[in-house]
Amino acid sequence: MAGWICLVTGAGGFLGQRIVRLLVEEKDLQEIRALDKVFSPELREEFSKLQSNIKLTILEGDILDEQCLKKACQDTSVVIHTACIIDFLDVVHRETIMNVNLKGTQLLLEACVQASVPIFIYTSTIEVAGPNSYREIIQNGHEDEHLESTWSASYPYSKKLAEKAVLAANGWALKNGGTLHTCALRPMYIYGEGSIFLYNHIYKALRNNGIIKQNSKFSIANPVYVGNVAWAHILASRALQDPKKAPRVGGQFYYISDDTPHQSYDNLNYSLSKEWGFSLESRMSLPLFLEYWLAFLLEIVSFLLSPIYKYQPPFNRHMVTLLNSVFTFSYKKAQRDLGYEPLFSWEEAKQKTMEWIGSIVKEHKKSLKTKTH
Repeated sequence: MAGWICLVTGAGGFLGQRIVRLLVEEKDLQEIRALDKVFSPELREEFSKLQSNIKLTILEGDILDEQCLKKACQDTSVVIHTACIIDFLDVVHRETIMNVNLKGTQLLLEACVQASVPIFIYTSTIEVAGPNSYREIIQNGHEDEHLESTWSASYPYSKKLAEKAVLAANGWALKNGGTLHTCALRPMYIYGEGSIFLYNHIYKALRNNGIIKQNSKFSIANPVYVGNVAWAHILASRALQDPKKAPRVGGQFYYISDDTPHQSYDNLNYSLSKEWGFSLESRMSLPLFLEYWLAFLLEIVSFLLSPIYKYQPPFNRHMVTLLNSVFTFSYKKAQRDLGYEPLFSWEEAKQKTMEWIGSIVKEHKKSLKTKTH
């Protein structure tokens, strides 16, 4: 596709930034349109310094703004849609999440039809597949198992419906008479430098004498490095631009993992931070079934208080299940259809993430010194 243009939504986010950085290496790409609600001054500066012959256009706008989407999609060849609200504790109002994650996706699909954009790649999540119960064990799961989340929580529910909308749109007729090709990528839990979830764990541990709290010791997960998830999006874009591969990839979803060792989320946090003196807490934890029912009681309290007071429980049943399940997946289908192989090894991913954590530790020590002087 000579002189093609790629739109990346959520380009200011953790994953979106990485996709933009890899896109600048793509052959025959003429322009990258980076869309997000807001870009930090630091990211604007970084994007402006990316060494490339490719034009990089920063678009600040809302995924629910139809005029903004119309402008962004004009003459675009490929849309990579990463923009969404991630919320595991139901902190964000349900209507807001459903609007951004589902309605925003539907509006973007419609804008693609009107602007005759032939390729749409959706960043889904492992959460559309589950886990639905901490008693359910899925190891090296695959796409043919047709697993589906039964949670009504806003985040997995909105992402599940949005993914269905994207895959159902495969084959839609475009305004210019062409055909829309879509696919969805379901990454595992994404870690790496810049992860807000990892940052929060490290920051809390720094305020707790370097002790990382354990809340997922019963889990077995296969986390995936952010650079590898970004790489999978690039390969999906190439596959859907290839007339031979597009019919096979269109309308499909793919689990995206890598060679990060299968482990609990707690052990991942520890293995990435132990070089800086962090340790896992050793106290006994509640049996899992008790933690689950305590979460249920807290949800009831929250519901009963809701007419007069918004009580936000520290955890809920969805969170307990998510953090304590055996839930791992293979990337063989992505390997077969997209030619996906991890761009970064576990050792490389670990080293890059550890260095970033080191910078957080140094910044924390520096701020402590400033406060004591």
